[in-house]
Amino acid sequence: MTVDDGVKKLRDLNVRMIRLHKVLLDRQHEAYVRDYGPVMPAQLLQLLLTSEQFAWLRPLSGLMARIDEALDDDSETSRTTVEGLFREVHGLLRSGRAGVFETRYRDALQESPDVVIAHADVVRALPPRVDGT
Repeated sequence: MTVDDGVKKLRDLNVRMIRLHKVLLDRQHEAYVRDYGPVMPAQLLQLLLTSEQFAWLRPLSGLMARIDEALDDDSETSRTTVEGLFREVHGLLRSGRAGVFETRYRDALQESPDVVIAHADVVRALPPRVDGT
């Protein structure tokens, strides 16, 4: 894969991950509203950054920020960077690890068809053998 092809694929992956993140954030927001009542949009951002109820989403948010960073500076985006980011996405969403994000994410996949659809969309954007095997 050339750097240009990799950057295009990374842009596509980024769009799909934004959709996935929104579905997960909406679900967590709904759960928060059920427990604590309505929140304004500015409060939601603050909750995402500081609340324990939203903490499990931070690994995904951080990975998306790293992808944005790589895409913002095309001149610095190397093939190694692109491949590394694809591996990180694969590791976070498909690893089977037992971290807080992974556990909550698996639960969301079991409970929500919207999460399943968004997940499948992201997986379609991952190149084959992204795990380096």
